[in-house]
Amino acid sequence: MIQIRSFISGSKSAIGVDIGTSAIKIVELSQQGKRIKLDNYGEMEATALYEKPFRSFEKSTLTISSSDVVRAITAVLKEARIKTAKAYFSIPDFSTFFTTFRLPSMTEEELPKAVQYEARQHIPLPLSEVVLDWQLIGKKSSDHKINDFDVLLVAVPNEVIRQYQDIAKFTKLEIVAMEAEVFGLARALVAPEDKSSIMLIDIGARSTTISIVDQGTVKVSHSFDTAGNDFTNLISRGLSLGIGEAEETKKKQGILTGTLAVKESILPMIDLILSEAKKISQNFYLSSNKKNQKIILAGGSAFMPGLADYFSETMEVSVEIANPFANLYYPPILEDVLRKMGPSYAIAVGAAMRGLE
Repeated sequence: MIQIRSFISGSKSAIGVDIGTSAIKIVELSQQGKRIKLDNYGEMEATALYEKPFRSFEKSTLTISSSDVVRAITAVLKEARIKTAKAYFSIPDFSTFFTTFRLPSMTEEELPKAVQYEARQHIPLPLSEVVLDWQLIGKKSSDHKINDFDVLLVAVPNEVIRQYQDIAKFTKLEIVAMEAEVFGLARALVAPEDKSSIMLIDIGARSTTISIVDQGTVKVSHSFDTAGNDFTNLISRGLSLGIGEAEETKKKQGILTGTLAVKESILPMIDLILSEAKKISQNFYLSSNKKNQKIILAGGSAFMPGLADYFSETMEVSVEIANPFANLYYPPILEDVLRKMGPSYAIAVGAAMRGLE
């Protein structure tokens, strides 16, 4: 969403870069006619470098370890033999500010100044310290006048932008654009022709983001700290296991085949996520009179045994596991591998797809 420079006309390849808390993922896509081809992909976990994440809290602020990120990206680019230098970076939702607000009837010419003025009331930082991006949602227009519309506003701190620019510089990548994760996620998982209301639940390592895509547009997005690492830590404490063993227990047992102790450890945390999902769904229904037709689960915890069924039963709607590779062209031998990787790679795939629009 934050344009750095114009995409060079005629280019048919792009890479998406997703710098997460516990892993970095890069995807290279190219386009041949209407067919999008998966050229290369790669990943490096933070534990491959040190026993610490790529992002950590210092003085109550989430900071990124730029030197470690540069090392990791450089290694992935080399190992995956990625040739494209034009990169689309995703910015974690917990590093951005999302809000929606309503503006009164006005002309299109008046809109930018009105958004800028209203942003001061919603963004917790001085506007001089952030980069703003926004889009209209649910607008109705006639005679060049816009009526009854809401605005989805995104603000990214300048410091975050500078960090990503430095990372690109030292990895010899050219940043074409940056955008909040939710937009890449929606691009990768919701087909342009799908106009239904879909809830995306992305359970990452340190945060969960719940979004609603309706009529092909992100209408709501909300992030909170409950996430996959919390599941692991609860299992670790509840069963007196090391973090590595607890992580494996989470992945293999989950809430389907897990012991009662495992279920009792993590179900309250899962119910917190579901509580937020219900609240967001209800608020959206009250404002739009629309119900979500389905949920798509993404993130590293999406395949946790029993999770999708539990979400489906609780929310009373069908639940799918994210597969951003479904409509890409790739060797059939990779199908099983890519399906398992899908929930974790959705953001990187979506970022790369932006370069082919």
